[in-house]
Amino acid sequence: MPRFLLLSHLFKNNIYIYMLLASNLSFSRKDRIIFQKLYISLPPKKIIHIQGRNGIGKTTLIKVLTNLLIPLSGEIYWNGKNIRKNLNEFYCNLNYIIDKNTSKNELTVRENINYWIKLFSSKVKLNEINSILDILNLSKYKYAPVNLLSSGEIKKLELCRLVIERKKLWILDEPYIGIDQSTIELVNETFKNHIDGGGMIVFSSHYNPELQNIEKIRMEDYANN
Repeated sequence: MPRFLLLSHLFKNNIYIYMLLASNLSFSRKDRIIFQKLYISLPPKKIIHIQGRNGIGKTTLIKVLTNLLIPLSGEIYWNGKNIRKNLNEFYCNLNYIIDKNTSKNELTVRENINYWIKLFSSKVKLNEINSILDILNLSKYKYAPVNLLSSGEIKKLELCRLVIERKKLWILDEPYIGIDQSTIELVNETFKNHIDGGGMIVFSSHYNPELQNIEKIRMEDYANN
């Protein structure tokens, strides 16, 4: 049975339950099917872990889910509405972190954070930001340009956006790459806190975190073998 839930199940006492639903997704590139017949149901307090070998289509699926790529077939819904017809509402609830650096290299750590705060109209407080930087061991780089940071330190900076943006749905491409064990544990705790608060997470990774309420999607199962 497919994991896709009928849209009528989105209602409970006539109140929408925020949920990401994808039905019968397929995607092709240069006449080659990357994946097909893929269904996703992501209610609050749940995590979906996209797995698979390099080149199997993990990032492609994430880009389809964030409307950066258009699928060959299938539909994606947020809060009962097709995301292509309600992009503004969808993006207002989405925090998408890619596997590459999006911070500005010529700006300092603090300047990048200030930029994100303004960009996303965040209500995060200064003491919260300082606490995050302390926890991530980034305080000593607060006024250093990003181009002086290591790849792992830049990844930690990127993950600060999770707290700054405070969105319901998190979609992350390879969030564990380049970070040490203590930061891995911190990411896991952050994920746990987010779903405990009713959030939803989709992420791709070769790493297998031990988390509750997690469903694994193996891209090999949907490839055109």
